Amino acid sequence: MNLEPSTRESVAEMLRTRGITPTHQRIEIALVLLEKRWHPSADQILAAVNVRCAETSKATVYNTLKLFLDKGLVRELIVDPNKVFYDSNTSVHHHFYDVVSGEITDIAAAGVRVDGLPPLPAGMVPAGIDIIVRTRPGL
Repeated sequence: MNLEPSTRESVAEMLRTRGITPTHQRIEIALVLLEKRWHPSADQILAAVNVRCAETSKATVYNTLKLFLDKGLVRELIVDPNKVFYDSNTSVHHHFYDVVSGEITDIAAAGVRVDGLPPLPAGMVPAGIDIIVRTRPGL
């Protein structure tokens, strides 16, 4: 998704171009993801959507996020096995994750280099590399 200011109509059109039927809940979830550059959890998305329009269920948020993932509208950031966040910036970039505060910050891909990857299995091509640098305050 892009991060330009969005109207309900522009979000509905963006969803249609990706083959997604723009329901009220899907539009609201997309608007929450687009409203600022952030990396929310599904629970944070649910809370933000329900402030705007009550009665969106947790299942609806999770199902919509899975659909958005499948259609390439968001990226999933798994910072540890119990913490998953979503990123509407689908351009190539990486992340810092502060393990104490939970803050996630983008790292520009330019200048990040990965050397020494093993050869890929026969018939495979890389689909992408996601780097999450976990940080904590120094002593």
